[in-house]
Amino acid sequence: MLVVEDNDALRRLVVRQLVDIGYQVIAAPNAAEALAALEREPVDVLFTDVVMAGEMDGFALARAVMSRWPRVRIVLTSGFPEARPTGEPGSPSITPRILSKPYRKQELARVLRDALGA
Repeated sequence: MLVVEDNDALRRLVVRQLVDIGYQVIAAPNAAEALAALEREPVDVLFTDVVMAGEMDGFALARAVMSRWPRVRIVLTSGFPEARPTGEPGSPSITPRILSKPYRKQELARVLRDALGA
């Protein structure tokens, strides 16, 4: 699993929760580092924040991952209830799961199980 979160403290917390649940986790602070990590090793799930500093937000990252690695499951997270994916002409449509912040570890586990079809 690849976790992308630009808030250091929140990224550490999510990684710890995921490890506690039993996932192997790679963490990245931004989309550019996430894409570099995907080049190095395969992952089953991308768990990314929607709003991030840098050139790509979570939606753009999700589109890039879906285009390049179509088997990677996408789970987005956002503290903004109105955050919804938007399509751009010629881009893959995004229909990932969106987990609203704040969330509990149990909710995180459920959404990831659903994403993986487990």
